Amino acid sequence: MKKTLLIIGIISLAFVQCGKDSDPFLIQNGAIGNLTKEIKIKQVDSIFANDSIVKINSSPNALETQGEVEIFEKGGKKLLLLTPEEENNPNATITNIQVLDSRYKTAKGLSLASTFKDVKANYTIDNLQTTINAVVVFLKDTDVYLTIDKKSLPEALRYNMNIEIEASQIPDDAPIKYFMIGWEAGTE
Repeated sequence: MKKTLLIIGIISLAFVQCGKDSDPFLIQNGAIGNLTKEIKIKQVDSIFANDSIVKINSSPNALETQGEVEIFEKGGKKLLLLTPEEENNPNATITNIQVLDSRYKTAKGLSLASTFKDVKANYTIDNLQTTINAVVVFLKDTDVYLTIDKKSLPEALRYNMNIEIEASQIPDDAPIKYFMIGWEAGTE
């Protein structure tokens, strides 16, 4: 009798857990809302069934979704830009996501609306790479990487391409220009 009650309890708990909707705006390692790194680009239509999908570079004769796509809310607000591993392959997995809406947040509250102060307070910076117009910030133990516009940096750091910028040189109030998620291809 006790075993039966225990089994019923476990099954009930499993149904309750399965019934909970996941946060569609939560960014985790390997997932953003209901989108996971195992999802193929052709499956995006079903995941974002209530949203609008704009195919950017899709072949005009393609029957399935392929290539880079933008996701819009029905009201027209741009949410995400998804880039697959292979442009012309509907079975390709998504390898790069640009987050375009500040409602998407990590469990630690990092979003497109955050500042560099929020980054430093909640994450360990793994690497900084300087480009012509920006500094790309890679965060340790996460799929997220960010871009800070060089316009936010002190003037002495803006124009010298050979200077190595350190995290301590980036002002706390520097906004995030691009909020990106990178997933390695072929990890199934």
